[in-house]
Amino acid sequence: MKLKRKDGFVAEQLHGNAKSPAPVLEIDKLARRLGPGFALGPVDLAIQPKQIVCLVGHSGCGKSTLLRLIAGIEQPDSGALRLDGRELAGSGVFVEPEMRNIGFVFQDYALFPHLTIEQNIMFGLRKWSREDARSRVAMLLELTALSAMADRYPHMLSGGEQQRAALARALAPQPSVVLMDEPFSNLDRDLRERVRHDTIALLRRTDTTAIIVTHDPEEALSTGDFVVLMKSGRIVQSGTPRELHDRPADRYAAEFFSTFNRIPGTYRKGRLHTALGVFPCRLDVSEGSEALAFIRPQAVCPCLAEGALSGSVRSRSFRGEIEQIELDVEGLEAPLTMRTTQRLHIRDGRLSFSIDPDTVLAFAAA
Repeated sequence: MKLKRKDGFVAEQLHGNAKSPAPVLEIDKLARRLGPGFALGPVDLAIQPKQIVCLVGHSGCGKSTLLRLIAGIEQPDSGALRLDGRELAGSGVFVEPEMRNIGFVFQDYALFPHLTIEQNIMFGLRKWSREDARSRVAMLLELTALSAMADRYPHMLSGGEQQRAALARALAPQPSVVLMDEPFSNLDRDLRERVRHDTIALLRRTDTTAIIVTHDPEEALSTGDFVVLMKSGRIVQSGTPRELHDRPADRYAAEFFSTFNRIPGTYRKGRLHTALGVFPCRLDVSEGSEALAFIRPQAVCPCLAEGALSGSVRSRSFRGEIEQIELDVEGLEAPLTMRTTQRLHIRDGRLSFSIDPDTVLAFAAA
């Protein structure tokens, strides 16, 4: 069925069979050897239009190397890379970085010190007409709140202002993808949060597809539409922030994004039997095997209901918006950690609590 709007636009009605948009960037079994002790990949990944993707992992896991392969700064040993359907690497093809239509914001911003901010942003527009280039730069200066600083040099700007200038320069040629390597790591904490918020707002306002490298789990979850967790050159898990937080693929993924109480138990008939109760779970282990219940401290909740669990208070630590309490619980060798926003009046040194079973994760003990 065809639908026609008043402006004459004709669209196709697909009756629920609408196809998802083609990926902007396709990474197909991309691999790179970096000496005898480390190899990246093979990596498979598809980035959708306007998506903000966070590559996250500990230092040395390969996330910056993957970024450099996408940018063309390094060449892969095998695999393929396609941008907007055009092959950039693979099958004897290698497109040089400057021909890829990819923007790059380096960790240290890499602004040209001898050029003004306006000249830095205009640098990638040498093939544009003068009128179009000046119009594009003026728009980006306004979007990044740098119009009043157009004639200043990089050393005259604060760290946050330099970061905005570097992003404006990367966006100027209208790249298909912008790559950002730890763009907020050099900023103080308060400034980092503000600059990060402004950066993401600008990327969304300009409908930019972006890949951001970070080692900070909280930053990855709060920044990306799609998060890719890496370890030792491989992708451990990818998905939405909530998927990685709530349904981690394995213990590594779970412990990367959260802290847990690890409660030992025994797996029997689809249930994990522990000193804190019995929790339904699915584990690929034999009947009667030892396993661990992973319980987040915030899932341990104060409870006055009859039959609630209880423990003696070992320590209390006030942390502003939350309080952390360590409990000695019968049947547990290690103290149980609770984090709560409630202001508790604890009598006789004991505290009753419950555990939200829907938040409990289970993993094999080995």
